[in-house]
Amino acid sequence: MPKFNNIDLKDWKNSKVWTDSLWIIPERDKSGKHSGSYHGNFVPQIPHQMILRYTKKNDVVLDPFCGSGTTAFEAESLKRNFIGIDIQEKLIKETQSRLDNNDTFFELFQADSVKKETFKKIQLLLEQHNRATYQLAILHPPYHNIISFSDHPKDLSNIQDLDIFLEKFKQVVTNTVTLLQKYRYLAIIIGDKYTKGQWIPLGYYCMNEALKTGLNLKSVIVKNIEGNRAKNNKRAIWRYRALSSDYYIFKHEYIFVFKKEF
Repeated sequence: MPKFNNIDLKDWKNSKVWTDSLWIIPERDKSGKHSGSYHGNFVPQIPHQMILRYTKKNDVVLDPFCGSGTTAFEAESLKRNFIGIDIQEKLIKETQSRLDNNDTFFELFQADSVKKETFKKIQLLLEQHNRATYQLAILHPPYHNIISFSDHPKDLSNIQDLDIFLEKFKQVVTNTVTLLQKYRYLAIIIGDKYTKGQWIPLGYYCMNEALKTGLNLKSVIVKNIEGNRAKNNKRAIWRYRALSSDYYIFKHEYIFVFKKEF
């Protein structure tokens, strides 16, 4: 099996890489360049662990839903190269302004990850850096239409029909896989939704769409969302609502890890 990380197995007992499938993260990492101001970002510990586990220094990490740059800043601190895409130009510009580009390269641009043309541009960018592939892709898409992140008509968070959302998401995964190196990894961070009295297993729907592309599922990690801002200081209210109804309170989301073997 190819060596795909820098983990020192001679000192494995002191490794900071998590290997359990349940991640209890009491609060987000606010160190370095990270900011929790953008509602769509996720806790930095997730891309940090994915990058440590599935890449080596100087590998290339792709994020087709770059957002406010959480993955980009982790790639920078861990000395990985990075390519980021987002449909919101203002987010791309803000992230670019905060990256230093010292020892590694960073390529960020505004585009629609659903379009194949976007990944043709990525291919050209890789060639400019004498690369043909990236070694890890981290996808943190909108959780369907729970929150609208922009007024862009192509923004996946503005798609109201679930089937269309899943179709578009599958296309993003399909595009992403084309330039992912063989035997390397793709991670999807996604949660579920509750609407009109029904729990929608959005996470597993997205997992299934990724499986349709031929990827091999390696792990399902459950991460707690104890520190979710939407529920902060409202725990008593949510508990009352749950007791007065017939549902359980959301306290988790998923990290699906896939391997490309074709």
